[in-house]
Amino acid sequence: MRLLWVAAGATVALTACQKPAEVVCPPIPAGPDASVALAVPPPAPRPAVRPEPTVSAPHVQPLSVCDARGRLPLDAAREYADAQQFEQALSCAAQASALFPNDVLAHTERANALGALGRDEEARLGYARALALDPDSLDALLGAAHFYAVKLPSSRENDELGSLYAERGFEVARTANDFDTAVQFGRLSAMAFNDLGQAADALDRADWVMKKRPKDPEAGYERAVALFELCRFGEAKAAFLAQLADPERLAHAHHHLGLLLERDGKQAEADGHFKKAQAAAPEDFPLPVLLGAEEFQAELKKALAGLPADMRRDLTGVPVEVEDLPKSDDLTSGEPPLSPTILGLFRGPPLTEPCDELEPKPKHKTAPCRSVAIYRKNLARAVKSKDELIEQIRVTLLHEVGHLRGEDDFELAARGLE
Repeated sequence: MRLLWVAAGATVALTACQKPAEVVCPPIPAGPDASVALAVPPPAPRPAVRPEPTVSAPHVQPLSVCDARGRLPLDAAREYADAQQFEQALSCAAQASALFPNDVLAHTERANALGALGRDEEARLGYARALALDPDSLDALLGAAHFYAVKLPSSRENDELGSLYAERGFEVARTANDFDTAVQFGRLSAMAFNDLGQAADALDRADWVMKKRPKDPEAGYERAVALFELCRFGEAKAAFLAQLADPERLAHAHHHLGLLLERDGKQAEADGHFKKAQAAAPEDFPLPVLLGAEEFQAELKKALAGLPADMRRDLTGVPVEVEDLPKSDDLTSGEPPLSPTILGLFRGPPLTEPCDELEPKPKHKTAPCRSVAIYRKNLARAVKSKDELIEQIRVTLLHEVGHLRGEDDFELAARGLE
């Protein structure tokens, strides 16, 4: 969904005696054995000569000399960047930052060029330095927001940083009445919020942009995604149909229309859209790894048997069921709604809370108040191979067991179980 592109000794003794007033420190003996009274041994003497490095220094390829052609190095860097000549842009931005070490714009242009050249770690440091010089620099904030929200692969850490930089820039630009720049930040915020699963925030930012730019394609696409994630399916369908006229977003629009039609039970129409999405963007939308119901159930049983003993014990009496897709009632049972593309769901209170059984069902059967659902079709589209599918079934089970034990999504994400 990343479719947006923008331009742009004594000391130790004193420390040992710093205790509460009611505690009296023992006297430190004098003489050669004084170190015995210390809680830690005296520091080892520093070597007189630094040890030789154990590895050879990396080979350094120096940058070419900046060919400014009579322009200031910073101006030359910007013109080279506009022409997508990023090696030359980096040379001139490096010269500008050397001549003016405290110039936030020079460091921003250098970071932009490094990012465009795929030198991501250096770009991270470049943006950090620029924003250390001026945390409210719109140029630096815009470059950093684009770098983390668009250029880097989507991950919680990258998306969070992209969102933070975009939101800060959005507020700074609006405060300065710079609405053209605020629109750029608003697009980036909507994208990062959608990637983070904060669809309501994404919709708010996309709507703001579209009030300023009613036909903005990036904001229109992010708005459609947010409506889908919020389970506002009728509005989402209309929004994605409008996206079919945009070649850059055509594949994503077809994919989402397929998801919407599949939920309506119109599988033949849905498959037609899925095929068009795969034809337009095969890397983004590979064929799903869709196992038959019996084979999928067999893999789920293997995954359950492979869980640690304490997890299997916690799942006692908690049915784990396979469903093709999440039910609308499950998705909209809380606020905000759950994403239609979730891979699994834990229903009921955690083990730390009492479990009130539901009303008896017909034939005097009682539904358990806790259960886990694993979604076969959503899992099939989240992976690219059967091995990945088997691993994702395991990870999804671990995630839902985490909910069973009382962990929320943020805690699970922190443990790598997003």
